[in-house]
Amino acid sequence: MTSIDIGLIVTAMLLLMVIIGVRVAFAAAMAGVTGLVWIFWSKKGYDPNQFFWALSVAAKTAGQVPHSKVSSQALSLIPTFILIGYLAYYAGLTKALFEAAKKWVGWLPGGMGVATVFATAGFAAVSGASVATSAVFARIAIPEMLKIGYDKRFAAGVVAAGGTLASLIPPSAILVIYAIIVEQDVGALLLAGFIPGAVSALIYGGLVVLMATFNKNLGPSVSGFTWGERFKALPPALPIFAVVIIIICFIYNPFGGDAWGTPTEGGAIGAFIIFVMALIHGMKWGQFKDALTESAKLAVMIFTIIWGVLIYVRFLGFADLPGAFSDWVTSLDQHPMIILIMILLAYAVLGMFMDAIGMLLLTLPVVFPAVMALNGGMDVTAAESAFGMSGWGCAIWFGIIVVKMAELCLITPPIGLNCFVVAGVRDDISVQDVFRGATPFFVADAITIAVLIAFPSIVLWLPSLLLG
Repeated sequence: MTSIDIGLIVTAMLLLMVIIGVRVAFAAAMAGVTGLVWIFWSKKGYDPNQFFWALSVAAKTAGQVPHSKVSSQALSLIPTFILIGYLAYYAGLTKALFEAAKKWVGWLPGGMGVATVFATAGFAAVSGASVATSAVFARIAIPEMLKIGYDKRFAAGVVAAGGTLASLIPPSAILVIYAIIVEQDVGALLLAGFIPGAVSALIYGGLVVLMATFNKNLGPSVSGFTWGERFKALPPALPIFAVVIIIICFIYNPFGGDAWGTPTEGGAIGAFIIFVMALIHGMKWGQFKDALTESAKLAVMIFTIIWGVLIYVRFLGFADLPGAFSDWVTSLDQHPMIILIMILLAYAVLGMFMDAIGMLLLTLPVVFPAVMALNGGMDVTAAESAFGMSGWGCAIWFGIIVVKMAELCLITPPIGLNCFVVAGVRDDISVQDVFRGATPFFVADAITIAVLIAFPSIVLWLPSLLLG
């Protein structure tokens, strides 16, 4: 039995464990250790006397992963981004965002829904966690919508779908994870997410308006706000945009010359600014403790998944499965764009059974090399590549598209985490109702992905402009 055969069997075993409900982190770690033992033992001809040697080597190999990979400076971005989101909630910035959006776009059909989408997009600009975004706006936006007669399914679906924008709009924990796994520049990916995130928010907003126009029962518009009230609502929301500008400046100095600092330092300073704002707004000790606790829980969950999956990734390297998959994909007698679309459709199916972070961590070590091979490799120029962009551009472009696909996992039954979070916050709304309310947003996501595939410049313009 070849190492490729072992890799395929262990991968099938991993998928089976995930489908029957084993946590991704533990399933990946078990599969990785099992595969390492199997490969090392096979090299000794399955000699019974060498089994414990293979087990020892596999344990040492797996044991090196947590420290060597998770000690990466780039990963320190994740806890600070998550903390910014929770502190912003206690600072009252989320409520200010929602109130400002309501006064500016509430007059549209389904205006409160549109306001929720735009407010979640604004909150996503300081929070790297979709789950936190959904939880916060389930407390803020849903009561406001239900109070004026919005359909509860529609209201819950808007919040669950709007929360997914935090996956794409920087600072995004998933974009950081993608950058680390495929060894690409974190700053470039964060910059690349801004415009696609805005496009996605606009398409969500347009869908809400369209639905409310044809079905008046979904929710009324909100009018009667004066221009003075609208402009007065803007200043309380400005600190969020200040934090975004600070983080961008630390990624790239807009005035030329060296960057002012690393993305990690920018995230830390952003968290400090939001912390000061929260104190000014009267944050209590209990609220501060809750913000730290929730941030720690979410960060530890993400780090645990990374630890487990990277053990499996180490096994994949020994099995040479990524190389074999790349060779197979490039040998297919189909246009590279057709193959890419098939890969994205496979992500849509896989997202029905796995959470977004786990899915990307498990698949990228195999899928990313194959996509780059389709394009012609990392060193290819735009004129020579299959997708009409350089190797660097393809890596950034594919990252944004695959993260957008990962957003689907957050609202796709039966795993959709955002839907469970909204239902958990709102006892009066069942998780089935949340899933039904979020279903129309699949269409919006499909349109967004099609636009990003057809017009790669939407993704690449900003990082190309600022990073050369």
